[in-house]
Amino acid sequence: MSNFLIENLIHREDDFMVIHKPAGILTVPGKTEDLQDCVINRLLEIEPKTLLIHRLDRDTSGILVFALSKFGQKSISRQFQERETSKTYLALVAGILDGEGMIDVPVVYDPTRPPLHMADQTHNKPALTYYKAIEHFKIQEHPVTRVELTPVTGRSHQLRVHMQYLGHPILGDTLYATGEQQLLSSRLCLHAEKLSFHHPKTEELVQFHCPVPF
Repeated sequence: MSNFLIENLIHREDDFMVIHKPAGILTVPGKTEDLQDCVINRLLEIEPKTLLIHRLDRDTSGILVFALSKFGQKSISRQFQERETSKTYLALVAGILDGEGMIDVPVVYDPTRPPLHMADQTHNKPALTYYKAIEHFKIQEHPVTRVELTPVTGRSHQLRVHMQYLGHPILGDTLYATGEQQLLSSRLCLHAEKLSFHHPKTEELVQFHCPVPF
């Protein structure tokens, strides 16, 4: 536990710290006893001032920012809420996805299939994602596309559902990909690569990068 911050710290100062969240660990505790091991609990053991700002899905890796003061938490949280931050993800998706575009389809919880979400054109809360194909290659003779994803909104499972909606599920996605597509990777191939926001004190734009592991 004590090595977690040392191994995953990207940047730290008085009001916040930026870390690399590995795939397979929750950001915050789950509801049951077996889901208490999570990023924030590990950080609290080392740095008791740690405060939550945002989350990543358990199986998504990449950049997370935590506050180290109430001032930092209020400032950066407000920027997330008002969509003043910029987040860029990289993913590997099934099939050949060409060019770039926008997915403007609401994503809502599906109460008939928990914990799944679904695209629902009739819902009143928007979900907006920009995508850009980066490269094409093959895994086990299956065509794959590396794609850059930029979410404007932050709905639960938004990127995973939007890629499924396009017909190109993310590799290793045990919720939204086919069995064959799941087997092409031992993990969900979704990674929060870049994050930028305005510094709580200086208000200058700060940018952070976490290299993609796949």
